[in-house]
Order: sequence, then structure tokens, then C-alpha cells
Amino acid sequence: MQIDTLIIGAGAAGMMCAAHAGGRVMVVDHAKAPGEKIRISGGGRCNFTNMYCDPQAFVSQNPHFAKSALARYTQWDFIELVDRHGIAWHEKTLGQLFCDGSAKQIVAMLTGLMADAGVTLHLQTTVTNVAKSADGFAVSLQTSDGPLQIQTKHLVLATGGKSIPKMGATGFAYDIARQFGLPITETRPGLVPFTFAEGRFVPLAGVAAPARMVADGPNFDEAVLFTHRGLSGPAVLQVSSYWREGQSVTLNLDPQATIAPALRAQRQQYGRRNLTTELATHLPARLVEFMKDDWALTGNLADQSDARIDTLVDQIQNWQLTPTGTEGYRTAEVTLGGIDTDALSSKTMQAKDVQGLYVIGEAVDVTGWLGGYNFQWAWASGMAAARAIAAA
Repeated sequence: MQIDTLIIGAGAAGMMCAAHAGGRVMVVDHAKAPGEKIRISGGGRCNFTNMYCDPQAFVSQNPHFAKSALARYTQWDFIELVDRHGIAWHEKTLGQLFCDGSAKQIVAMLTGLMADAGVTLHLQTTVTNVAKSADGFAVSLQTSDGPLQIQTKHLVLATGGKSIPKMGATGFAYDIARQFGLPITETRPGLVPFTFAEGRFVPLAGVAAPARMVADGPNFDEAVLFTHRGLSGPAVLQVSSYWREGQSVTLNLDPQATIAPALRAQRQQYGRRNLTTELATHLPARLVEFMKDDWALTGNLADQSDARIDTLVDQIQNWQLTPTGTEGYRTAEVTLGGIDTDALSSKTMQAKDVQGLYVIGEAVDVTGWLGGYNFQWAWASGMAAARAIAAA
């Protein structure tokens, strides 16, 4: 079968590209349904973009690579598309936009756009061989109806990364990229909870607190959740993208710096009140009890000098913790690293040395923050490739 464009991967980036590439387009995926990661994202409501999306919110060996695609298809462009399809949405926090109804509305919108464009979709289909041909690529498929040979001018890798393997995620895009000489940067789990040795935080499992957290990167002010395995919550997931094995992270449980002045004020009025009792009005009571010995929480408020209060607050604001690791790809929301951006055009997403080969979405070494940024990269990179293919 002769077609213009074959897209491997019916996820966010692949479907966006397919709907806008023009010509004879086929999308193949080994899953039973398209857009499975979209369907489960955001608690089933799909955090489809972020109002504050800019290149600083992305991690890559080349921090400039994402700028072109993100500038040419912005969050406002996708919001306009969602509005045009009558999908109601709301802002949750920090610019995160979610469907009022269901993530399935986003999947339906994309499959509808593909249908309108005449795209052929083959699910439960495996790619068994890819080879360069004189005028493009020869691709062998194993479909539910049997083997199928495809000749295509353009080949788009949109299979994502290794995160959430139970959804069928593999490193397939990396295998094809290597076959054509495209380098792969180191890959590791991103937006993932930390683990700690010997069930360190088991007594605190379920306790959450607002916090500021930092590793080797920007600060993140969001919630932290203690778990049986270690630490989770939005601030932890964000920091995990900047953390490396062996590094410590800094947890600030008083990001607004309200505890020191509060303790001093209460010391004047309620000097006989127990220090732990007062602290438990600012921090979770179970956490105060858990840290009582480490932070030397003894005596009444009247017993605490200004210097002692300053020392205590410094401990609360600069809690140094060294994770033993992360929960890995099993629970990671994204894959850090991927196909090296040096091998791709930032304008078209085409491989510089392989005419007709494009890489989009999570397979590329571009990873966004938690909060809709990775979907925006999928839409933007998918559109960049689609526009280049349509103009070819």
C-alpha cells in the first residue's frame, strides 16, 4: 500500500500530527484504543495544557530546542481548538487546565479530526520492520487482519517514552532512531515519587503539607505527600525531574516564613503552652510528633529563646533528605531524555540526516513540568511536523 505519511503511535502527538498533515495518512498503534494516556491523565479529566506554558518549564540537554514549536502552536491555539469543539474546561491551580467532563472528550475530538481528514487508523497493530527505500520508507505491519506492507514518503515516530509500561509503553521509538543513526540521550523516569530506605516515612503515610522543594534546579511550591515508600505529591514529582541518584533534596515546610513570628507572638501571650502543641497548629500533628526527637521539640513556648526559635525554623525550612531512588517507570508520568535534539530540526521535527523521518512528543529529549506542559509539547511538536509534511 502506497501512502504519504505513516505515523507510529496514536497518542496525543501522533493524533495531532495525523489530523493536520494532509494527504494519505495512516496511524498505527499496538493498543486496543487510541489516546490511552490521554484517557487516564488528570484523574480522567486530562490536564490538556497550561496557561503559563513557556520554554523555561521544559527539561532538555538543549533548553532552546522547544522554543520554536511552542511559539508556533501555543496553549492559546489549543484552547481555541477545545472551545471550538464545545469542550468545557476550568483552571485548577497554577494555570493547569482540565476538562469539566471527561478526558475522553479530548480523545474524541482528536479521533474526530482524524476522521474528517480521512486518516486511516490501525489499532492492535505491530511494526515488524522498517527500512529506507528509494522514495521514503518500506514498513512491514502485522495487523489483526494479517501482514501489511506499507510504502510511505514520511515516517513519524510518536510512540512516547518508557513511562507507565502497564499502558504498553516501550522504547520502540529509540530502537528505530538508532537504526537510522539518531543518537539517544540518557533516559530515566521523570515526574515520579521518591523512595527512602527502611520505610522511613511509614508512620507518616497519608500526611500532606504545603511545601517548597528544590533539588538541582528551580524551587517548586506545591504539596508534599508522605507515603509508605517515601515522598510524593506535586512538589516531589516536579523536583524529581532535576534530581540525580545520590543527591539530597531540600524540603521547606514553612515556605511563607510564618512560623518564627507566630512562635514569638504566642510566646508572649501563651508562654506555658507546649512547643509541640503550638507547632501542630502550623504543621501536621503527626509530622510534629514524628520529628520531635530530631528537631529537639521540648519545653514550653516560654522556654524558647529567639536563637532557639531561629534554629528550629531553620531546620523546618531546610530539611535535607537523600532519597534512595524513585519508583521508576512504573509510576513515572514521563520519560526524561530521549532522541537527541541535535539530530532534529527544531522547526520541522525532521531528522537532519534522514529525509522524511520525523520524531515528535515524549520520544524527543524534551520533558515538561507537571501541569499540562507535556501535553502542550505533544500538540506543538505534532503540529510542527504536520505543517512541514503538509508543505513538503
